Amino acid sequence: MSNFLAAERAVRTAAPFDLLEAVRAALTEHYGALDVELLMVDYGLTVLQPVTELPYTAEPVSVHASPAGRALASQDPHSRAVADEGAVDLFLPVTVRGDRLGILRVRIPEERSTPRQVEELAALAEILGHEIVVADRDTDVYLQARRAGRLTLAAEMQWQLLPGRAYTRTEYAIGAQLEPAYAIHGDNFDWAATSETLTLTVTNGMGEGIAASLLTNLAVNALRNARRAGIDIADQAALADQALYAQHRGDAYVSTLLLSFELATGRVRVVDAGSPQLWRQRGKVVEQIPFEAQLPLGMFEETDYVAQEFDVEPGDRLLFVSDGVYDALSESGEAYGERALARAVQAARLLPASAVPRAILQELASYLKADAADDALVVCLDWFGRQDAS
Repeated sequence: MSNFLAAERAVRTAAPFDLLEAVRAALTEHYGALDVELLMVDYGLTVLQPVTELPYTAEPVSVHASPAGRALASQDPHSRAVADEGAVDLFLPVTVRGDRLGILRVRIPEERSTPRQVEELAALAEILGHEIVVADRDTDVYLQARRAGRLTLAAEMQWQLLPGRAYTRTEYAIGAQLEPAYAIHGDNFDWAATSETLTLTVTNGMGEGIAASLLTNLAVNALRNARRAGIDIADQAALADQALYAQHRGDAYVSTLLLSFELATGRVRVVDAGSPQLWRQRGKVVEQIPFEAQLPLGMFEETDYVAQEFDVEPGDRLLFVSDGVYDALSESGEAYGERALARAVQAARLLPASAVPRAILQELASYLKADAADDALVVCLDWFGRQDAS
């Protein structure tokens, strides 16, 4: 265990921009590593980009047909023998509370590839993930490595606003994705957890480009400000509505679905203020859960909002989709619609929550056979409930 503790200390004390070099040196010294490479998954979840010196010119690795991609999908260490070198490549998930950041590839001598060594190296990859999240406050190194192309300014603003792309705890697992990943503008999602509750919001700011991104930024931060003041979700919506109306006088507004989950019971309170839809998969049944539609945030002055209620059960899968999904049109002008969406949800039933949004958006892309004109957002929440819940 002394090797593990020494390597862990080296990672935790490294400069934010120097994490990879610290990991490489520590694993070489304490585990006999022959080569170490960090690959960050890109914004579109299509490739793993090696972290190298700027400009990043190393060849990206596909997430679909590679050992690194398999480790990313399964979230388990994957190994591959290196021909004629007596060595093994270990592909270790770099993940923080369910949010998949990338893969740490470690090449070690074959005789050192014992179950204990692999377990320790996997734990160090997880520690590295936590340090990357902290390092992102102070360096652009890892954010730059995630880019397979250039982000628009609107997309830059939206991605920086997100809490993450996945989150897992005992009672639930969340996965989410935005498309087009490098040019998103108005769609967004947010969540916040306590020991007893989960608050989840799905938003869609009207308009395009930076104007839509600025509008959504104002809405999300207004909702956060109200939430952090300990205010009920109906009043969170009302205060955000006032902030948006004060700024835009009804000329711009935001569609929002706002939910508060009670972890002990599965009771959910909902404010439906616009276009995002909620779908539920319970067993083999996929259906939309309708709510009483209320006005989007910022449309009129001092709108009152009322929360509705429903229950989730262990095993339920909830899907939150924006109008860029269910209203998307094919080249022939046919809307994607409820039937196609239900089929896509059923097709992804065996995937974990973190992988479902990408799978549905890929299905949508094949339906469109062209670039979507609107943002498309999918959030998946798998509800496990509390084992000790009565």
